[in-house]
Amino acid sequence: MDLLLSAYSLIVGTIVPFLFVLTIVVFFHELGHFAVARWCNVKVDAFSVGFGRELIGRTDRKGTRWKLCWIPLGGYVKFAGDENAASVPSRELIAQMSDEERKTAFIAKPVWQRAAVVAAGPIANFILAIVIFAALFVMIGKQGLRPVVEEVFAGGAAERGGIQAGDVVEEIDGRKIQTFNELRQVVLMNANTPLVFEVDRNGKLVTLTVTPDAKEKEVFMGERQVAGDIGLRGAANPENVVLIKYTPLEAIAEGGRETWRIIDGTASYIWGVITQRQSADQLGGPIRVAQISGQVADLGILPLISLTAVLSVSIGLINLAPVPILDGGHLVYFAAEALRGKPLSERVQDVGFRIGLGLVLMLMVFVTWKDIMRLVGTNS
Repeated sequence: MDLLLSAYSLIVGTIVPFLFVLTIVVFFHELGHFAVARWCNVKVDAFSVGFGRELIGRTDRKGTRWKLCWIPLGGYVKFAGDENAASVPSRELIAQMSDEERKTAFIAKPVWQRAAVVAAGPIANFILAIVIFAALFVMIGKQGLRPVVEEVFAGGAAERGGIQAGDVVEEIDGRKIQTFNELRQVVLMNANTPLVFEVDRNGKLVTLTVTPDAKEKEVFMGERQVAGDIGLRGAANPENVVLIKYTPLEAIAEGGRETWRIIDGTASYIWGVITQRQSADQLGGPIRVAQISGQVADLGILPLISLTAVLSVSIGLINLAPVPILDGGHLVYFAAEALRGKPLSERVQDVGFRIGLGLVLMLMVFVTWKDIMRLVGTNS
């Protein structure tokens, strides 16, 4: 009985929320590719959510097979003339096509159309995030504490940078700060990185430079990681609580700003990991995403939808990485083709795709290993 209850809890509490979030993000990513491909008159052979054997599917009147597959960890759109789901062209298939069929092959389209089709996936992810954030801002607004500093801890980065109790943080690195949680998120993602603070001190704007220390601290629902810390406490008194309401147009604009904040913060963090200014502790793979999805689902459907927006931005950004096999790698190839006036050789492209596949697999192994170690550490 205990085993059945544990299995039920795992499925309902973790796997179902994870699949809910991932399926929405993957569907809209592939829908972006699909929509622009249709607009460019590219024949789409398959639209798949998941990999492996097909569970259910149907073929539309234009010959596209829409299907749900049994490994629900991603998805793909396969164009006419593609060898596989990574849009690697098949010379054999293209050679067997009639002249009329060849006109609808992805590889036969002008380079700008191919680039548009590829870029449409990540762009769709960003649009999805903006729409979700905007809808949430219209429905419930944004609630939080004003970024008022109540206490500055001795010896911390805030004290060293000149922040004083009573200061109201207006901006960090040019980004408008409306709530204390926004301040916290910027600091967490920027350990050992100088940040320019604009603070209101008794009605006068003061510019300060603060470099967050790297410390182990709680960053999400009880989990401890190495992250940025400046050593201050916000004012948590009731009169400091604010509820920011938005009109639909304001919500769209704020949704765009929120999406950009995530892009900027994620890109800064990844660059910090590459340059060894940041710890890789915050990197996570499918296991970590599933775990977070379950934890957030316990808070309700709206937080889970908000997590969907955050994950959508992350997936879009990752896919823009200039790694062959990812969308960004294809865009690099297309840029080279536009500059050279002809595509890169088949051998160069093939070697690039193999290297890209190797890098992606290595990254997956790395983040999955970190997920497992995190779980072992949590449960020990």
